[in-house]
Amino acid sequence: MSEEATTGEKVLYFVLGAMIGSATALLLAPRSGVETRKLILTKAREGADAIASRTKSVAGKTSEYVERGKEILQQQRDQISAAIEAGKQAYREEKDKAQV
Repeated sequence: MSEEATTGEKVLYFVLGAMIGSATALLLAPRSGVETRKLILTKAREGADAIASRTKSVAGKTSEYVERGKEILQQQRDQISAAIEAGKQAYREEKDKAQV
């Protein structure tokens, strides 16, 4: 998971750098102030939408991983319980054989 976090961080830094670079380019571009502000506002909304979409995606994947972890944990519990019961049964059978 640390590799995924590192990749996610890289993507985040890239997106932030691209946004900062875009804002700087827009501010230095030969446009009127009104046009530039409209363009910055549009790009900011697009960026916010992209971040919101990515956040929902990450939240969905996290939920899937948590549910899968719960399933695996329950399977392990069931296997351990079955092994304990099998051990108890084998002990009872051997104990009964010894008493006969």
